[in-house]
Formats: sequence, structure tokens, C-alpha cells
Amino acid sequence: MAKGPLVVRWGDWSLDEPHAGALGRAEAELENAGTVRWDGGIMLGPHWLDERGNPIVWDAERVPLPPLEPGERTTVTTAVRAPVPPGRYRFALDVVAEHRAWFSELGSDMVVAAVEVRPRPGEGRAELPPWVEPAPDWDERVAAAHAEGHAVVAGAVAWDGGLLHRRPRALEPYEPGPGRVPGFAHALLCPSVLDGVELERLPDVDGLPAFAPPEPHGEPWLYDGRIVLHADPRRRG
Repeated sequence: MAKGPLVVRWGDWSLDEPHAGALGRAEAELENAGTVRWDGGIMLGPHWLDERGNPIVWDAERVPLPPLEPGERTTVTTAVRAPVPPGRYRFALDVVAEHRAWFSELGSDMVVAAVEVRPRPGEGRAELPPWVEPAPDWDERVAAAHAEGHAVVAGAVAWDGGLLHRRPRALEPYEPGPGRVPGFAHALLCPSVLDGVELERLPDVDGLPAFAPPEPHGEPWLYDGRIVLHADPRRRG
């Protein structure tokens, strides 16, 4: 075991069964095994690594540890959001002295275990006006994206207005396209949202319900131009 001022000794620990993109909990018993008092700025933080130990998500949610003298122990619980997509990962718990270093960088051990991240359960709900219909593969694509870990799934809008009802300029960003757009910079129209997730409602865009994407570091979300809704303005009341 490492020696020095900043060292942690791990006791029992547990992790909720992880589902891609969803929040769970980890609980760990740990001891200040170093030579200095932990008094502010010492935090527990989880990491997600690939099977070779390379970082996938480093420094996720952190939780402060209470003041601990050398030799004292505590048990702490922290929120943990599982990575996207499902698959085999290595989960790690580490301790950090903020603005200084992770204990593991100083030679202290991490808790590390192989973990199977499972598909995210649940069915989405979408607010669709009566003049909007999903494409034939919409349900399949949306379900696959939710299972992959995305709590919010949105896509493109095909405008079926014919010559008399030209596509509104406001819908230009929502043209059907070849795939996913990371960091899509516009409102999400008629997104599919898993139960328990609430989005900020925005003013409608040409009669289509619009929502703000989740905040950064919040629920994972996705915009995919292959996920298409067909809007026919001729059917509007």
C-alpha cells in the first residue's frame, strides 16, 4: 500500500446495477490512511474506464468527504451516471484533493471492478399534434436510442405541404439528414422523453411543440436526422 500524506484505504463498497445514461448510486467505506488531516477540498469521485483501463468518463459526479484525521473512517454515498452506450466497462472510485491531484496519481489505490452496463429501460412519450405522424421506422429508431441510454430523443421534420404550403423557414434546421448531430443547437421538436424526465417548454415552432435540451451534464439526449416526423399542414384545424 502507498505511503504519504494523501492515501486512502478502501473498505466495503457497492454500486447500483448500472443502466446506460441513468443515474444510480455508489456507496463506499474508506479510511484516511495518510499522514495529514482531510479538512475541506477532499472529495470522492467515480470514473468509467474501458476494459483496458483507458478513461471513458473521468471525474464525473463528486461528493465532499467529511473532515477525517489519519486513521479515521467514513461511509459516503455518491450519485453515479452510467455511460452511454451499454456494454462492458470498468468502474472506479477515487479520491481527489481539489486543485492538487487525484490520490491515484500519487500512488494510492482506486477501487476498480468490471461492470456490465445494461440497456436503459422505459418507454418514451412524445407530444404529437394530430397533423403530425411518425415515419414507419420512427418507433424502432426511438426505442433503440432510448435503450442506448438517451433519455430524450428528437429528430427531423419532413414537411408534406405540397406546392400551396411551402416549408417554413423556421424548420430549416430540421431537414431530414444522414445521422446524429452532436450538440444540436436548436430547440427539440416533439421529442420522445422517458418517464420521470421533465424538459423546459419553449414557444412552439410553426405549431410544433418545442423543448429545450437537457442541461449539460444532465440527462443524455440525442438529435438524429434519420428519426423523422411527417408534418402535413393541410390537416391542421
